[in-house]
Amino acid sequence: MSIDGFLVVDKAPGMTSHDVVAIARRALGTRKVGHAGTLDPMATGVLVLGFGIGTRLLQYITDGDKSYSATVVLGQSTVTDDAEGEVLTTASTEQLAAITDEMIRVELSAMQGVIQQRPSSVSAVKVDGQRAHARVRAGEDVQLPAREVTISQLDVLNIRRTETRIEIDIEVTCSAGTFIRAIARDCGQALG
Repeated sequence: MSIDGFLVVDKAPGMTSHDVVAIARRALGTRKVGHAGTLDPMATGVLVLGFGIGTRLLQYITDGDKSYSATVVLGQSTVTDDAEGEVLTTASTEQLAAITDEMIRVELSAMQGVIQQRPSSVSAVKVDGQRAHARVRAGEDVQLPAREVTISQLDVLNIRRTETRIEIDIEVTCSAGTFIRAIARDCGQALG
């Protein structure tokens, strides 16, 4: 007897989307399990799984807009464009002090609409059939081309400051394929 349907999972931090699929395969007793979009290992949130015939219907879920809540941290850049990567640069106290709340709001507001966004090279995007993150870990220098995404809403909820960082709580509604950490990276680069 086959089992068919969907399962909505609240993914914990530290797990890959594939880890969640592997657990579901064991629990459901089937190999036919897939997911509707990849979440970064450090991300938490909804991961929709399809199993059995449900795997064929996942494409209809992935085509719609997605909403995210995130905290953008300005003050360091990393290899992975997220908090877990090796630090490349660190902003000085003076550089951070020169960035006003208004500058942040204007920069993030400019990202709304149809934009060209370059995914992080340490991502699940495939390059010649292999995940970009696997190529980077193998020592390759991977630069992914920018691609068109739509950010239909980007709201700044709160801005907090310390001497070494600026934390910006945001809510984003965007098309499939948008990288929230690319929004953070691009905002940081634009603000210096």
